[in-house]
Amino acid sequence: QMVGAGALIEILLGVPYSLAVVVVATLMMLYVAFGGMLATTWVQITKAVVLIVGVVLMTVLTLSRVDYDFGTLYATARGQMEVVFTTNKTGALNSLYSTISLGLALSLGVCGLPHVLMRFFTVPDARQARRSIVVAMVLIAVVFLIVLFVLGYAAIAFLYGKPEFFDEAGVLRGGANMAVVHLSRLLGGDVLMGIVSAVTFATILAVVAGLTMASAGALAHDLYAQVFRRGAATEAQELRMFRVATLAVTVVAALLGIAFKGTNISFLVSLAFSVAASANLPVLLLSLYWRGLTRRGALLG
Repeated sequence: QMVGAGALIEILLGVPYSLAVVVVATLMMLYVAFGGMLATTWVQITKAVVLIVGVVLMTVLTLSRVDYDFGTLYATARGQMEVVFTTNKTGALNSLYSTISLGLALSLGVCGLPHVLMRFFTVPDARQARRSIVVAMVLIAVVFLIVLFVLGYAAIAFLYGKPEFFDEAGVLRGGANMAVVHLSRLLGGDVLMGIVSAVTFATILAVVAGLTMASAGALAHDLYAQVFRRGAATEAQELRMFRVATLAVTVVAALLGIAFKGTNISFLVSLAFSVAASANLPVLLLSLYWRGLTRRGALLG
């Protein structure tokens, strides 16, 4: 998320990458430290709505260019890939197994991510938790599958061959991470690009806030209060530790964001989602639906 924030602000505002990462990190630290769960919840709600609307709008505009024929879209992308990726073809785009596997990881891994797991503490009972996980998985799976199977191929099909989106060295401006932002400009001009950029930035803020909240909460409540203080910490001490942990998490995130400059965000995302889908999700489902689950079983899982 920090890599994405740096790349997005750099290309839109011309701000140096490292400064952009530090600014976003500082903003989120203040937001989480003083806004808490309520503020984080509202920014995530807003992000979810605008993200779904933005993805659906771009999908309609993309398919309208090929008369709503997926075969034409994929054939065009295949032709561009044979020209551009002559020596370094990616497995996800050339193997049906890899594509389906990645789609499953992106769809199922959602519920195992820390900032999503945290949301289970904001519902009143287990029944609402089960209902919310189904609704969230359906909505988010649809979004991710659209991005993977429509917008990803559309970026390859429509952007390559357009010199205005590439620098003198033939590299996409802002790197491959900005492909969908450039695609939005091609589909709907500066207005749609502005909307998609706002959606992207809102998504980054929401996820960073949620992850910071989850990380700081784990450090303050689980590690400090339960392990080191053995449940003897007061609410004031725990809140103070939460704010210290928020600062620590923010500093680490900013340093890693700067260190990983230029890294493909899709690759980093696929790693996180693969772990969440294969390790966290099974234990989560068992805890919701199987009464026989024990602490030892959860740890082994």
